[in-house]
Amino acid sequence: MLTQQQQQKTLCHISLGSNNLSKASVFYDALLATLDIFRVVEHEQAIAYGKGYPTFWLQIPFDQQPASIANGSHIGFMATSKEQVDNFYRTAIKYGANCNGKPGPRPEYGEPYYGCFVIDLDGHRIEASFWDVELAAKIYCKD
Repeated sequence: MLTQQQQQKTLCHISLGSNNLSKASVFYDALLATLDIFRVVEHEQAIAYGKGYPTFWLQIPFDQQPASIANGSHIGFMATSKEQVDNFYRTAIKYGANCNGKPGPRPEYGEPYYGCFVIDLDGHRIEASFWDVELAAKIYCKD
C-alpha cells in the first residue's frame, strides 16, 4: 500500500539523453547541488540524481544514436527559495548553459512564481522555480 506522500507524486522520474555524458555530468553535478539534489546512482551509460532516490536521469541514449532535444518541452526543478533559483541560474551560466530567461517573477504563471530558464549543454531547456506557498495562500485562499 502506498503512503499518502507517495500517492501525491505524479512522476517517477525523467531522463535526458546526452552526447557527452562526462561533460554533462560535471554540469549537472554543480547545477543540481544548488537545489540539494545529488547523484544517487551511476553506471557507465547513465547517472541518476535525486534526493534519496533517482528522479532525474542523464544518459547515453539506449539505441546508441545521437541524443536529440524535444521541441516544446522542458524540465522544471523545484527550488525552496528565490535564492536557490538565482544560484541555479548563476551556476548554469558559469558551467556553459545559455540563458533562456533570467531569474524573476513571471506574472503569467501567477504572482507566487519566481523562476529562471536555461538551455543545457545538449540543448535541453531546463528551469528552476520557487512557488511561494504563503503568498499563494493569501492570494488564492481568501475567506
